[in-house]
Amino acid sequence: MKEKFYITSAIAYASAIPHIGNVYEVILADAIARFKRLDGHEVFFQTGTDEHGQKIETNAAKQELKPKAYVDMISSEIKRIYDLVGVSYDKFIRTTDSDHEKSVQAIFQKLYDQGDIYLGKYEGWYSVAEEAYISENDIVDGKGPNGDIPVWTSEDAYFLKLEKYQERLLKHIETHPDFIRPESRKNEMIQNFLKEPLPDLSISRTSFKWGIPVPFDPKHVIYVWIDALSNYITGIGYHPNEPKTELFNKLWPADIHLIGKDIARFHTIYWPILLMALELELPKQIFCHPWILFDKNKMSKSVGNVLYTDDLVKHFGVDVLRYYVLHEIPYAQDGNITYELLIERNNSDLANTIGNLVNRTIGMAKKYRDGHIKRVILKEPFELSLEEKALEVLPRMRTFIDSLKIGEALEEVVQLARYANKYIDVSEPWKLFKDENAQETLDHVLYHLVETIRYIAVLLKPFLPETAENILEQIKAEETTFTSLETFGVTKEKELGEAKVLFERFELDKKINHILED
Repeated sequence: MKEKFYITSAIAYASAIPHIGNVYEVILADAIARFKRLDGHEVFFQTGTDEHGQKIETNAAKQELKPKAYVDMISSEIKRIYDLVGVSYDKFIRTTDSDHEKSVQAIFQKLYDQGDIYLGKYEGWYSVAEEAYISENDIVDGKGPNGDIPVWTSEDAYFLKLEKYQERLLKHIETHPDFIRPESRKNEMIQNFLKEPLPDLSISRTSFKWGIPVPFDPKHVIYVWIDALSNYITGIGYHPNEPKTELFNKLWPADIHLIGKDIARFHTIYWPILLMALELELPKQIFCHPWILFDKNKMSKSVGNVLYTDDLVKHFGVDVLRYYVLHEIPYAQDGNITYELLIERNNSDLANTIGNLVNRTIGMAKKYRDGHIKRVILKEPFELSLEEKALEVLPRMRTFIDSLKIGEALEEVVQLARYANKYIDVSEPWKLFKDENAQETLDHVLYHLVETIRYIAVLLKPFLPETAENILEQIKAEETTFTSLETFGVTKEKELGEAKVLFERFELDKKINHILED
């Protein structure tokens, strides 16, 4: 039996097309999911779209569309973008799915019936941009954190009792040190929210209609905290009044909820309390990843400093974009993206290191052996050992992946390519070719380079799937699993394919001008 691994991303809000800062999260989740699949787990990766709320109702009206037609359009665009960048989700859930809506209504009813939900009145400053009531302290010069003008609102609302479960949640966080990661986010949740009594959470609205109706009071719609958060269990078949599905029993609790740091409170406080009220296990881990900044500033449509995935793919290709966001965004701090940085990473790591290694090796094999590689393994004649280095990489990568340091895991592969390039410089195949007594050594060098390239390609599969397949095709690799990396030397005698350019080298000024003129 394969060990299960259930990973989710936050579901994207279907009010507008997401920018690269939003899409980064699903690429990150995808790399983890792909790695775990290759490493022998039975993976279930769920993502999707959050499709209710006032902002959607307003945006749809502006375009003279019904809300459902509007979210159908936006959700299909989000799915297209995820498919474009190679996101290998197993389930794409929409909160307008009928089974989700029915489960959410049943969840609301169950919590009401057991006394965890009550009817009250909510008064406060409401931000449509945030889809939330905000504190007076968050209002500066009459504007909320997102630049919109908050509205004083008073309405009847249903509330979820939070304080009832607060001590239990705190104890769980203390006894499960990896429940919230990174550590800084866990400390923030404890200090800023859980050290004081939690106010009850408003979970219904009457000020708009686009939502799932409260089953026993249809003038109220169920708010996002119950609706969207429940996707992680409804997507695998949970319904409180029906027997647990086989899929739910197999997958729950989730191994990782991957979310942005800006929604940490909702996922690390409201969501666990909701699960406790439903008498369900809590997820094993919630990872609150940092933001991608554009030129060190938060991306904002109103400021106009937003980078969209379609444009980045058009100018750089899918795998250059995937490489950048996976390699360059730190584990616990905000990362930065600019066109200049993308070009620099493409040229140094991808074109000059990985691309150059593959091209040089195949080129030498064609020149010195007509593309024919013999399986020759001698006692290593040089002070560098490719075999030793290659065998070390996957175990180290597993450690980084398990601690969610994806950039460090990917860097291990690049380091192996750097090492192989150095091996060429040290072994000097061009000199070996001219020495009739060194022909077996030359075969050893070429074989070790091709076998190391196979390791690099297989290890790149979770991160740069297109590039990995391209390399494997060029070296005509037959063994392409993680299991095949347990032994160095499984490549048989063979004819290599044709070398093709993996990554284009960009001239900085020329590329920037081309992007700006487009």
